[in-house]
Amino acid sequence: MNGSHPAQRSAPAFPDTIVAISTPPGRGGIGIVRLSGADAAAIASGVLRLSAPLEHSMARLADVLEADGAADGTRRMDEAVVTYFQAPRSYTREDVVEIAAHGSPVVLDAIVRACLARGARLARPGEFTERAFLSGRIDLMQAEAVRDLIDAQTVYQARIASEQMEGSLSRTIQPTKQALIHLIAELEAGIDFAEDDISVMTSAAIAAQIAGISQPLQMLAEGFAYGRLLRDGFTMAIVGRPNTGKSSLFNRLIERDRAIVTDTPGTTRDTISERVSLAGIPLELIDTAGLRDAPEMAERLGIERSREALADADIVLVVLEAGAPSLTAEERTLLQQTMARPVLAVLNKCDLGTNSIATELQSAYPALRACLVSALTGEGVAALRAAILDHMQKPGAEAGGALMTNLRQQTAVKDAMTALHAAQQAVGDGVPHEMLLLDLYAALRHLDALTGETRTDDILNVIFSSFCIGK
Repeated sequence: MNGSHPAQRSAPAFPDTIVAISTPPGRGGIGIVRLSGADAAAIASGVLRLSAPLEHSMARLADVLEADGAADGTRRMDEAVVTYFQAPRSYTREDVVEIAAHGSPVVLDAIVRACLARGARLARPGEFTERAFLSGRIDLMQAEAVRDLIDAQTVYQARIASEQMEGSLSRTIQPTKQALIHLIAELEAGIDFAEDDISVMTSAAIAAQIAGISQPLQMLAEGFAYGRLLRDGFTMAIVGRPNTGKSSLFNRLIERDRAIVTDTPGTTRDTISERVSLAGIPLELIDTAGLRDAPEMAERLGIERSREALADADIVLVVLEAGAPSLTAEERTLLQQTMARPVLAVLNKCDLGTNSIATELQSAYPALRACLVSALTGEGVAALRAAILDHMQKPGAEAGGALMTNLRQQTAVKDAMTALHAAQQAVGDGVPHEMLLLDLYAALRHLDALTGETRTDDILNVIFSSFCIGK
């Protein structure tokens, strides 16, 4: 994995070598045991009979020896492919050895036990990535992206996680953080080195710099809701009055008969959900009970759940009959309730002909996008999918725009913006620079929670290199 790493962290010398099975539990064609630490190569060489000495980034064939056969080196249990990554050119920046044997739990467990017997320690969950972070190989956001990539259920989710692993979010935040460090250094220089004729920044200049620092953070914060949806998936509620073909449309969109369909109004008594992938983006479709004044308790309870699903949905499909002469009062109410959210009107049963309802919709709700569809024949379904996808895609997301995907990242950015806002107010109130710096340092600490700690030396380096003090 190629990722930028914070220059301020140097690789620590970990005292021990860790080992763990890196592939999922269970049987498989291949299973991988990973070692990381100063003794990784020596330990691996002790439990294997290598065809050739280990060399960086080169694969070697090896015999996996039984524990009681390791001493005489004759009893082979399996054959493996061994790859060695020499420090610092590895995932953890330590010596790393990966042993790819057959995926038998017995074989993999035996390899791990043999490594433990030769001095390795069993790795804690996530410890390889933890070492990669502590050594400066990756930052916290990249570490979180590793988890997101493992948990990805669609290609689109994997792509976003991969971009974050490559440092897309870090590269977005680092210039902002460097601008903040530069501002802090400039203010510190004006305070601490006044005798060296360092010019004091004007309030207007300080305010302009704070505004420039805040703008990209604001853009990141605004994209958080979309990033979270990409990671967790969208929900879409299919709503409407009974017998408009909601369940048929639901089945058509998921491409199988999941919901029961009859000509009797009120067949659907409860919500039914199904998870699909649309252009690689996860989407949970929810078929709901028809909204009406129901005579039976079971249907009334189903309608109540439908209203809850409607309230929680990220996208709403309001299903109407294309051949209806006009909108009902209930449908007008439903449209009014959903217009403030991403909503699509679906004029179903267009194979039976259309009536004045399309004209009525365009007149009463000019901003509402409507799709003519036949759930029975499939007519218009492709266009409907495209319209749904338009609601799910954020402009610029495909162009590699960085997105925050978890609450920890959003909280750090939000807290940094709060501190910058306080600093901006302090500038307007004429607060001394010593007090203003408290807010700026607070903002920096919150950004450090994303990219790694800023040392005092980093700020001093900016001061002395930028202002030539003491020359």
